[in-house]
Amino acid sequence: MDAHSPLTTSLTRLLGVRHPIVLAAMDLVADARLARAVAEAGGYAFLGAGYGDEAWLRRELQALAPWARSSGLPFGVGFITWSLARQLLDIALEAQPGAVWLSFGDVAPFTPRIKAQGALLVCQVQTEAMAHDALAAGADVLVAQGSEAGGHGATRGTLSLVPALVDLAGSVPVVAAGGIADGRGIAAALMLGASGVALGTRLYTTAEAAGFAAAKQRIIQASGDDTLRSIVFDISRRNVWPAPFTGRCLRNEHLQRWFGRELALLRELPAEAERYAAARLAGEFDTAAVIAGECAGLIHDLPSVAELLPRLVAQAAGLLRTGARFTH
Repeated sequence: MDAHSPLTTSLTRLLGVRHPIVLAAMDLVADARLARAVAEAGGYAFLGAGYGDEAWLRRELQALAPWARSSGLPFGVGFITWSLARQLLDIALEAQPGAVWLSFGDVAPFTPRIKAQGALLVCQVQTEAMAHDALAAGADVLVAQGSEAGGHGATRGTLSLVPALVDLAGSVPVVAAGGIADGRGIAAALMLGASGVALGTRLYTTAEAAGFAAAKQRIIQASGDDTLRSIVFDISRRNVWPAPFTGRCLRNEHLQRWFGRELALLRELPAEAERYAAARLAGEFDTAAVIAGECAGLIHDLPSVAELLPRLVAQAAGLLRTGARFTH
């Protein structure tokens, strides 16, 4: 570790960045503006293409890729794998990303084209079995997503999942995700053997992140107890995921009304889905979901990315230097 790169790891060397901090590929939230801010601050940025809105992807790549080429700073593109159409991957690869992040599906059909373009394959997994499959398919990086994370995930906790995947992965870097919002979480992840962290909720609550200001304020005001994993919001938007995946969001009136009453919600779905869609468009978050992880309770401000990343790195580096003081 040197003064310029206090947290140099195998991940920073592989990705060519200063800090072992990755912008999680949050659907639509991780847009070109946020990606550029993270890259300029020394992290690795992924556009969050999610379910694959072609118009959005083209627009954001046009805003990001020319800047990346001129600046020499790398970026990636992330997709939900089972919704990834061939033409969307082609659009992404034409922009020459340094990496492609795939989540929640079989990555093997896409691996040859990704590798042929010289991009790294980053696979987000939630279990050891998924990690085995990703490694067999040629993953260059594993993202170990614990259940504390916002959005869709499974049931394994970050604390036990990360070292288990580190043991499995060998020389393949593992990135910890879920429940991390400050330098303490970064230091803990590195001590567990991770080579870096992926931040979602913490980078959502920054000045540059896409999304409604009201949603960001709800995260800042929430505690970790105010989040819940469920399928209520998936039912409400007519997009129920297969087991074991559920979505973690902040509790609100809609979730409180229907949690545990999902069959009743299905019976009322024609009216409720229309009401929910209108709320999403209007940014009315007593009904619409605010996707956030348990680390919401650790977030109390709305900084710029340029302010946030050095603060997190300095705190983590300080803890790692002085960690022996906390042993008993």
